[in-house]
Parts: sequence; C-alpha cells; structure tokens
Amino acid sequence: MNFAERLKSIMEEKNMSQTELSDLTGIGKSSISQYLSGKNEPNQKRIEKFADALNCSTAYLNGITTCSDPTDNPNGLKNIPVAEAAKRLGKSKQFIRVGLQKQILPFGVAVQLSSKFSYHISPKLLDDYIGK
Repeated sequence: MNFAERLKSIMEEKNMSQTELSDLTGIGKSSISQYLSGKNEPNQKRIEKFADALNCSTAYLNGITTCSDPTDNPNGLKNIPVAEAAKRLGKSKQFIRVGLQKQILPFGVAVQLSSKFSYHISPKLLDDYIGK
C-alpha cells in the first residue's frame, strides 16, 4: 500500500473528510487532494501532522507497519505518541521532542533516521515519571 492508499484508508476508518483534515492540520485541501491522488508525497513534518490529526502512527503512514494504532510499534511494544506525552505532562510537543533528542527525559528515546527522528515513549516509564 502506498502513502495515498494508507491516508485514504485511515481517513475512511476515522470518518474524516478532506475539509476536516485540512482544518485539523492547517494543510490546504488542494495539497491533501494531491496526496490522496498520489500526485505528491508529503514531507515528514506533514506526515506527523496527519498522524496527530488522525490519531495514527507515523510508521503506518510511512509504510513501516500495517498497524495504524499509534500506541503499537511494529515489534509489538507499546508506544505513546509525542502529542499524548506532551498533553499528559502539560508541556509542548517540541519540549518532548527536544528532551528525548538530548536524552534528558527518562521515559523514552529519539532515534535519528537520516534527516528525521523517530520517537519511542514507554507508557510505564512515563507514568513513573509523572508519579502515577
């Protein structure tokens, strides 16, 4: 399945229109239409916006896994999305990303994949950090 097919599939699963996705992401409807038709492919930053808006994993949208659940990774390990960790801590997503990249947050890791990062956040370690 290519990016366009995965995006279509998750939008149908979530009952989301192009207009709603545009409103949630700030990405123009014409760009979304081109992504859905396969004419263009989004950059990683836009893929992350789509994943946040659709509550799915970037790994699914990038074709790394067939599971769209953002809390699952291809190896069957639980993973909390950056947006969820930020919400639970009352911090910005950028705070979480930078903290993981600099290895100062003890509940996850940031793995650099060429020009982008992949973030892996442990639910248990995050709960321990929060004090739950």
